[in-house]
Amino acid sequence: MALPTPKVREQVHRRQVTCDGFLRQDGLWDIEGHLRDTKNQEIKMPDRPGGIIPVGEALHDMSIRISVDLELKIHEVETSMDSTPFNHCPSIAPAYKKLIGEHIRPGFTKRVRELFGGTAGCTHLVELLGPVATTAMQVTFFARMQAYDDPRNAPAEHLLGTCHAYAPDSVVVEKYFPDYYVADYRVPDKPKRI
Repeated sequence: MALPTPKVREQVHRRQVTCDGFLRQDGLWDIEGHLRDTKNQEIKMPDRPGGIIPVGEALHDMSIRISVDLELKIHEVETSMDSTPFNHCPSIAPAYKKLIGEHIRPGFTKRVRELFGGTAGCTHLVELLGPVATTAMQVTFFARMQAYDDPRNAPAEHLLGTCHAYAPDSVVVEKYFPDYYVADYRVPDKPKRI
């Protein structure tokens, strides 16, 4: 279902995020994320040739590749920052090697922010790691399911409780994973911050 027809408007910015996944011959999986921002007006930017970014030329054009195994452990990281607003921006790219050894699992986003939040990283690469991580889960999903003797056991570890459809009391869980269905499930209260 498409979005409703919008009000009259003028486009001023486009952000494109794409992610692709590949199975390597050595058994690892490469996940490549690419972020590209363009504007519909010329931007003054002293660090860029001529001091401007022309209409349609990338303000940000960045990529990150992570290589993971079936346990979603990160083995390799490569980054590319082809277009940035400042010449200084690409100097942070090597910091993303700190992801090597980390696992994509609950808490990954928090860990990324611990490693690269604020001045320790690039806002755009941090944002890009979200869709890269979920793409890694999608790309490896069927291979991870095949690793189980009984694929019905996999949801408890990888799916159950991760979204509305996989809530313990959802019709999806009741129908496809009845062993994990909890009719009177209640979301636990989060501790209150003081």
